[in-house]
Amino acid sequence: MAGQDTGERIAALLDELGEKAGPEVRDTADELVRCVVEFYGEGLARTVRLLRAAPGGADPIEVLTADELVSDLLILHDLHPEDTLTRVGRALDKVRPYLGSHAGDVEVAGLDTEPAEGPTLRLRLRGSCDGCPSSTQTVRWTIEEAVSRLAPEIALIEVEGVAEEPPQEQPLLQILPHRPDDAPGVPPGDDGRVSVNGEGDAAHWHTVARQTLPVHDRDTGVTDVAGHALLLVRLPGNLYAYRDQCPGCGGSLHEALLEAESLRCARCAATFDVRRAGRGERGHLEPVPLLEEDGSVRVALPGELLGAGP
Repeated sequence: MAGQDTGERIAALLDELGEKAGPEVRDTADELVRCVVEFYGEGLARTVRLLRAAPGGADPIEVLTADELVSDLLILHDLHPEDTLTRVGRALDKVRPYLGSHAGDVEVAGLDTEPAEGPTLRLRLRGSCDGCPSSTQTVRWTIEEAVSRLAPEIALIEVEGVAEEPPQEQPLLQILPHRPDDAPGVPPGDDGRVSVNGEGDAAHWHTVARQTLPVHDRDTGVTDVAGHALLLVRLPGNLYAYRDQCPGCGGSLHEALLEAESLRCARCAATFDVRRAGRGERGHLEPVPLLEEDGSVRVALPGELLGAGP
């Protein structure tokens, strides 16, 4: 169908909808069409800009798939050169350094494309952060963000936590990357399955200002992100983010001393293991989900940061 014919067909359908359902529905449908046109228009504009700016000899497919919006359009129309599991693998590779401080590692247990609600990805965590009150939460948010950006077609993620001791059946964490705005919160059920995006459980990702980031290994610093004071610690190979509050004395960690991979509170001398999710002798630091890629650092903050406790 030619472009002009398609446009005329859309206009006719909108007129028909307005006649049958009334002016309010027609206005909503017009807004929907405008949004779709803007979405595809921006995708086409980016495609042209990216190809014009690409260096000589660059693979045009690689150039286009590196852009999130263009990549989403290719996925939507089944034109992306990488299949779902390949993109999931790349997403998990991005978060493995962060997951290593909380759950050891993560592996793909399976992908089910048959469910009515959409493709369901099953993941398995190896190891655990025993006793950390916020580790499971932050792991959920980090996995959710990484997978939803590279594999947006995934409708549901089930994460099976595997602890070494004691051997027992672990609950599944359900991650719903695209929860509708009007969907009700889903409290934990008797089967231990938890909705990541239930009421009060939503996390919002923020970009950290580049000038506030620790530059060198073993540098630390405190920065404000959306009204929350965060402690940033850079160790060889990774950057870590924690709430700027010592669970031992409640004070700031701005002047804390970094000794090897342990952080010592300047006020109460409590120590915390930076790489192992902030474990310490007087409780846990409160970890904040962090993704670092291409020189950009993003952190996830819920409506209220989880309370750190002993």
